Amino acid sequence: MLTINKKRFKEHFRRKMHNLYTQSIEEANNEEILNVLCCVIKDMISRDWEGSRLYQEKAVFYFSIEFLLGRQLKSNLLNLGFEDTVRQGLKELGIDLDDIMEAEPDPALGNGGLGRLAACFLDSMASVGISGHGYGIRYKYGLFEQKFVNNSQVEVPDNWLINGAYPWETVRPNRAVLVKYEGNIEMEEDEEGNVRVIHKDYIPVMAMPYDIPIIGYRNECINTLRIWKSEVPSRDFGKLSLYARNESASYEEALKHKYYADEISQTLYPNDSNYAGKLLRLKQEYFFVSSGMQDIFRKCRRYKIKPQELPDKIAIHINDTHPALCIPEMMRILLDEEGLSWDEAWDITTKVMSYTNHTILSEALERWSEDIMKELLPRMYMIIAEINSRYVDYLRGKGYSEEKVKRMAIMYDGEIRMANLCIVASYSVNGVAKLHTKLLEEEVLKDFYDEEPYKFNNKTNGIAHRRWLISSNPELSNLITELIGNKWIKDTRNLKKLEKFVDDEKVLNRLEKIKFNNKVKLAKYIEETKGIKINPNSIFDVQVKRLHAYKRQLMNVLHILYLYHEILDSEDMEIDMEPRTFIFGAKAAPGYYLAKCIIKLINCVADLVNNDPRVKDKIKVVFIENYGVSLAEKIIPAANVSEQISTTTKEASGTSNMKFMMNGALTLATLDGANVEICEQVGKENMFLFGLSAKQVLDYNKYGGYSAKDLYHSNKSLARVVDDLVNGFIPGLGKEGREIYDALITYNDEYFVLRDIDEYEEAQQRISKIYKDKLKWNKMSLINIANSGIFSSDRTINEYIEDIWFRGCDENVQNNII
Repeated sequence: MLTINKKRFKEHFRRKMHNLYTQSIEEANNEEILNVLCCVIKDMISRDWEGSRLYQEKAVFYFSIEFLLGRQLKSNLLNLGFEDTVRQGLKELGIDLDDIMEAEPDPALGNGGLGRLAACFLDSMASVGISGHGYGIRYKYGLFEQKFVNNSQVEVPDNWLINGAYPWETVRPNRAVLVKYEGNIEMEEDEEGNVRVIHKDYIPVMAMPYDIPIIGYRNECINTLRIWKSEVPSRDFGKLSLYARNESASYEEALKHKYYADEISQTLYPNDSNYAGKLLRLKQEYFFVSSGMQDIFRKCRRYKIKPQELPDKIAIHINDTHPALCIPEMMRILLDEEGLSWDEAWDITTKVMSYTNHTILSEALERWSEDIMKELLPRMYMIIAEINSRYVDYLRGKGYSEEKVKRMAIMYDGEIRMANLCIVASYSVNGVAKLHTKLLEEEVLKDFYDEEPYKFNNKTNGIAHRRWLISSNPELSNLITELIGNKWIKDTRNLKKLEKFVDDEKVLNRLEKIKFNNKVKLAKYIEETKGIKINPNSIFDVQVKRLHAYKRQLMNVLHILYLYHEILDSEDMEIDMEPRTFIFGAKAAPGYYLAKCIIKLINCVADLVNNDPRVKDKIKVVFIENYGVSLAEKIIPAANVSEQISTTTKEASGTSNMKFMMNGALTLATLDGANVEICEQVGKENMFLFGLSAKQVLDYNKYGGYSAKDLYHSNKSLARVVDDLVNGFIPGLGKEGREIYDALITYNDEYFVLRDIDEYEEAQQRISKIYKDKLKWNKMSLINIANSGIFSSDRTINEYIEDIWFRGCDENVQNNII
């Protein structure tokens, strides 16, 4: 294990400051100090990092379009065990480590749960000690930085790269690869009858790799997240000039080529509501897939691993459908570069690919126009078409109806269905919570499950407890260690030992005090940044996650309006209401108009409520701008109530529910996603459940029978808050209120907000009642913490290792059917 000496650290720090900036420490600003500190740490880990990159027994390569890392400095110091020494050394140099940690940018490499899960998984792969590496894109701006202007979301570029660089990255020009777009595919046959595939007149884009170390928890395992930046190839790169199709490209063509290349890694999730956006999205997906696959084969050639040995040496994991092109790209390399036959290449590909499905929402299961694929990626199109042709022949050979064949085909009606491609070519397909996997097997992917049930399995998501408890909530972490020892840090199942303190009032009071201290810190931050003074003794009721109609932030804000009316109706009477602070954090996708309308509604209601003296601080509403990992680390430890209120069946898993639970918040939830498993761990009596069951939602969707208008006309209090959207009661809302009203009433409330809101209100009343009994509340909080260990991503990764990546290829998973 690495060790550090304070004296040597200070010497190294001074020397690095001089080498990088030719200045004294006193002259440096926080960004320069941060860069120097990161360089010092990278120097210290360089030998272990190099060793971890060397080929091990089996390597996992995790492809994801998002990696939402969060700040790395504190996490890395924790995992290395260096924080105290570094803190003391910097203090003696006149530097406050906390100030430097705050200067670190959040890498804009992801947006929501998909990217945060990928980051947690990388952390856990390193911490359990396997060779597990990520491939993604080095976005220049990420999604966007969120600002509120006149209560509406405005997107501005997220300039997260300090002076164009990220302090933890190392650029590796000697590992750059070429990605080819457009052009023509020709087949040439030699004298011996061997066919050679030639890609001509293509547009070349260079993929420049930047490596970020992923440091395991005190085990000397340091893996790599390799992210790719798109650039124009230099003239001598791969013996290419500006265009492979034109040796004498003009200056104007050169500029076009530069724009073509640069935009690929410019922004996460370009607006794909138009053709240009769709084209760019597909360019991005192929860019990081092709780069990563070429990189894997380069490594394998370096270590003289034959293609036939790949299933025993590597596992490639497809995180949602964005990296689905891993499949045809691997086929391309095996066919066109390694010279294998189709059957040989398919056998190898289907033994190394595994796929995680993250959604049952049909709009989130990617489909690409055949025309776009054919134009942009002609070789990928040819290979996918061949896979589809063989698979369709296989299905028809089994005597299936044409209707079933159409449902299961990869290509149909001018579209390429990427989820179908992933299922057909992977030896493992997993959901991310028990309910989600059940819905995949019985509803969404039933045809495929009936055909190959052995492929399907569940891997309930998890979170990196080192970041989300130890690092973000050190006071609680220290109490846990004091009570049960430190074995829980490496094995969170030991958290269960906390249950023996459930009747210990001293422990429960300390738990309450820690929560209060975290609330005070958050209240201070909110006052400093938002100018809103909130009461730390109030219930902190928190909903922070991506803004989507199915997550039902709308139901939350309608309930706030209901409470507001209750206060106004009471006139001068003092109503029995526990003070509440409702905290929101969420970004809406730039092209998702309804979600942006809901953001404006929440902000307008916040202005209305927070500035009405009649409310008397009974309720406050705070919408924190630009929600991300670092903000979550401030918010989650302070929460009393965790809002997990998605429409049942719509949330695959959720991970914020696990983070809140681990930090002692009580869950207000539907039985959706991993809320089901949280309930199994703590019991219904230790959370607040409401809402339609999965069967009820499925029945409504299949058979109809739901009428939002009937509910609206039969419930006066409900009608009143819905009418508030359009009657001018909420100042400044305007046309956005009509959009939300129509979604609820005119278009029949797709996500059953009005159907569940009465039960939601009853659950909120139960929360207020129990919160008055602090001893009972604290017991429930302790029980949640004690039973949260199962939701560590270490447990999830160990299940992936045992059941998927390292399980070997038995007869069932050889998948040679096509």
